[in-house]
Amino acid sequence: MIKIQLPDGSIREVAKGTTPFDIANNISPRLAAAVVVARVRSLQPAAGEHTVDGTPSSETQSEESMYSDTTQAERIVDLNAPLTEDVALELLKDSDPAALRVVRHSAAHVMATAILELFPETKLGHGPATDNGFFYDVYREVPFTEADLASIEQKMAEVVARDEKFVRVEEPRERGLTDYAAQGEFMKIHFIERFTKPGDEISLYKNGNFTDFCRGPHVPSTGRVKAFKVMSIAGAYWLGDEKNQQLQRIYGTAFFNQKDLDAHFKHLEEIKARDHRVLGKQLDLFSIQEVAGAGLIFWHPKGGLIRKTMEDWMRDECIRRGYHMVFTPHIMRRELWKISGHEGYYSDNMYPPMELDDAEYRLKPMNCPGHILIYKNTPRSYRDLPQRYAELGNVYRYERSGTMHGLLRVRGFTQDDAHIFCTPEQIEDEVVACIEFAQSVLTTFGFTDFKVELSTWDPKKPQDYTGSAENWARAINSLKSALGRKGIPFVEIPGEAAFYGPKIDVKLVDVLGRLWQLSTVQFDFNLPARFELEYVGEDGERHQPVMVHRALFGSVERFFGVLIEHYAGAFPMWLAPVQVGLVPISNEKHLAYAESVKTRLEAAGLRVELDGGNGKMNAKIRDFGLQKLPFILILGDKEAASDSVSVRVRAKGDEGSVTVDAFIERAKKLVDGHAMEL
Repeated sequence: MIKIQLPDGSIREVAKGTTPFDIANNISPRLAAAVVVARVRSLQPAAGEHTVDGTPSSETQSEESMYSDTTQAERIVDLNAPLTEDVALELLKDSDPAALRVVRHSAAHVMATAILELFPETKLGHGPATDNGFFYDVYREVPFTEADLASIEQKMAEVVARDEKFVRVEEPRERGLTDYAAQGEFMKIHFIERFTKPGDEISLYKNGNFTDFCRGPHVPSTGRVKAFKVMSIAGAYWLGDEKNQQLQRIYGTAFFNQKDLDAHFKHLEEIKARDHRVLGKQLDLFSIQEVAGAGLIFWHPKGGLIRKTMEDWMRDECIRRGYHMVFTPHIMRRELWKISGHEGYYSDNMYPPMELDDAEYRLKPMNCPGHILIYKNTPRSYRDLPQRYAELGNVYRYERSGTMHGLLRVRGFTQDDAHIFCTPEQIEDEVVACIEFAQSVLTTFGFTDFKVELSTWDPKKPQDYTGSAENWARAINSLKSALGRKGIPFVEIPGEAAFYGPKIDVKLVDVLGRLWQLSTVQFDFNLPARFELEYVGEDGERHQPVMVHRALFGSVERFFGVLIEHYAGAFPMWLAPVQVGLVPISNEKHLAYAESVKTRLEAAGLRVELDGGNGKMNAKIRDFGLQKLPFILILGDKEAASDSVSVRVRAKGDEGSVTVDAFIERAKKLVDGHAMEL
């Protein structure tokens, strides 16, 4: 007999081999019909194990989770998985995100089943769940068409209607390799060889005539995949290597019911309407010029005005918070990047060296070595610390052509970088101050919700990092303590640290509920050692400072792209490139008055555009509306006679007439107070 602990704390003794479905059915047949999957946690975890949720959040993590059947203290299992030890058991219904990921992974198997029934020559890669759905990588010499995708979706409906059970079976690794070799499934062979060892048993999932190498778990049967859609197709090289076969990645999504699926597509329409690339062109904010190169941003006058406003605010805040503004070169000798470690750990993301007269040079991907050289240029005492250097510096990173995306993923960008050099005793206070600064950035620009991740190293892969285990432990504990002082909940992400130290990532949540990685605070004990940085302590001896990296916009380009999508181009008054549009009813009668109002508004510091063209008044109002201006002021006989303006407010409409002075007072309050609403 084994003991099963339920979420209410009650204990049930059942026979070894009892399944979660058996327990659910024993509680209530209705519960058994509603549950999707189970979460189990060993009541006696092995030494050194840690709790994980088994639900990776990215495409790169998902491959590992699908095939690596590692022992975990907590894991998601099939409803028919036999229980063989004392465990805590949760029966997950459609309210749990982990259950949705299982539905989506099962939908990927349904799609693979459909693909092979329609196109049996296809070879399969892997098909994980993602945050928004699922995909399956496949190899087929003939490209799939839109008509093929429709056929696949129709065939998926047939597979679902057959309600085939998902059955997990195990077989010797060698047999699996032999079978897949006979079928020419080169990708499955790779996964078995990568994620299993000779002598292992491998797990396979079968539904009907379809079999796939997979760790699982899955829903009980294909009939539980009730609401799905085949979305699109994209290219992907096998193993990410351009020299390998060109795969086809077929994307889909799945939900528990049609209502949720319909809501998802409505959400996608909202996202499409806010696409910063479309709005950037429509509002004439920025462009990417093919003749100049991909991933390089040209800021147009209106976008440049917003950028200036953002940067002015950031520089003023940095100075107010005790930072020194510095500037460093765009290229530096290759030897510097060898000292910093970037040459070894980050070289793939850097542009190739340039051979000049005296040495090889590289474009900078980071500002930190330049700030370190400024620190090192002058002898330092403990009385001089902390030293805080901030720079809105242009950096250049080689992004592969398939990864770039408007302003969000570029090759040249401006990082609002800062580096703090301090004593070990000062480090926690400095990290706390950086977190407070990050919160100020988010709230000032209109973001009220955010999530925090603490990225730590993977001690099993020390070759990927610099520094000792003791230093890593000390750094991680400092960041945890700083978050604790602020009372900020966080999720720890092992293996995602920078090569030189752990980091705190602040992810804002936009108006559509999407997470964006922007602000980061990073601890670095390695670069001070590599550059032999020193300060003279109170004891008269030389000591090594510690260092904090922080970027709060992340990059000006990415932050701007997020702002565009968050506000759908309708920026708050203080950020809007044109804050007020003036429309004279008649140029002949009212243009002179409109020009005088424009002069007064501009003297008050407002950004104003006067449409003195020959078009009709309604057309001018419509054009300003399409530019998403906060205010449109109409000027006619009545307004000229009473020194007033007729006010139209974005998204609200006509508010009637007020005096020019009253409007200026209102507008100034909105700008000076960084107001989000008009």
